[in-house]
Amino acid sequence: MANVTLEHVSKSFGNVVAVDDVSMKIEDGSFVALLGPSGCGKTTTLRLIAGLETATRGDIYIGKKLVNDLSPRDRNIAMVFQSYALYPHMTALDNIAYPLKVRKTPKDEIKRRVMEVAGLLDIQDLLDRKPKELSGGQRQRVALGRAIVRNPQVFLLDEPLSNLDAKLRVYMRAELKRLQRKLGVTTIYVTHDQVEALTMSDRIAVMNGGKLQQVDGPEELYRMPVNTWVAGFIGSPPMNMFDCTLAVEGQRAFLDASEFKLGIEPGLAAAIGEKSSSSEVIMGARPEDMTVVKGKLGESEIPAEIYVVEPVGESTVVHLKIGKYVAKARAPAGFKGEISDKVGVTIDKEKMHIFDKKTERVLV
Repeated sequence: MANVTLEHVSKSFGNVVAVDDVSMKIEDGSFVALLGPSGCGKTTTLRLIAGLETATRGDIYIGKKLVNDLSPRDRNIAMVFQSYALYPHMTALDNIAYPLKVRKTPKDEIKRRVMEVAGLLDIQDLLDRKPKELSGGQRQRVALGRAIVRNPQVFLLDEPLSNLDAKLRVYMRAELKRLQRKLGVTTIYVTHDQVEALTMSDRIAVMNGGKLQQVDGPEELYRMPVNTWVAGFIGSPPMNMFDCTLAVEGQRAFLDASEFKLGIEPGLAAAIGEKSSSSEVIMGARPEDMTVVKGKLGESEIPAEIYVVEPVGESTVVHLKIGKYVAKARAPAGFKGEISDKVGVTIDKEKMHIFDKKTERVLV
């Protein structure tokens, strides 16, 4: 097992910078997700670690060894691709055994290790079948078996669940997490699905435009995003954002969003003022931190109009028209409301986020 360290790693394809000065350390035995939208550089980062691409600049270490000039086979890593990449003419047994045969491992050792891995993945009864005779989930297990049988230092997984149906994806998420914990192998997992990243990972590296935006635990990433991009990307529905001006009048302080004013503590206003480049800020509030209120409005409630109501099983997402903004609030299951109904909204001030308008970095 080993740490994986990237130091100022960049990769360009002609004039296109796919990975831009990425530095991070992935701890031995941890499960880290590379998360971001299509084209953000996450798969290229994984391929750089694997040795399938060569870095334009920077250094990559596996353990204490600099691997920039090592071929993929000499890095002691195993990669599972989105397509599984199984050999169609081979049985599941032969697919799993292939990496050992290439290394001229003794036959008895191959058989022992293949059966051990098959037992771990519960595919003993599938070993004589060819890939076309297997379901998507079964092919996934065979591909994992081929990776595990080598006893690599690092697992690299490139969106391995994206070809599975929704129910099987949920099941395989849990199986992969259990398997990684049992094996204790350093695992780097590429995904564009934030639910996968949040539920499976010890830490998540969020990327956008080739740049590393934030590396943190799932809870910290959700509750303490470092900038507006991460705040808007993490969470479903995403965080609501309101352009505001910080105003102080005597002992009173408030955020003026033109459509509404939100009173805040003078101490909070002072903290924002000290860190902000100007009085122009962005206030963010997650849907679950906004409450829809029916009936007569109080002074602390923001006037709004129901735009649409979406029941989603365990809760209801209420889209609200607040002046020029369409915001989302999460209400209890069974919430009743009609389009154009007049309602009020309260925002949990203890959980709101304030970002600098110019830099888009978090202030408080």
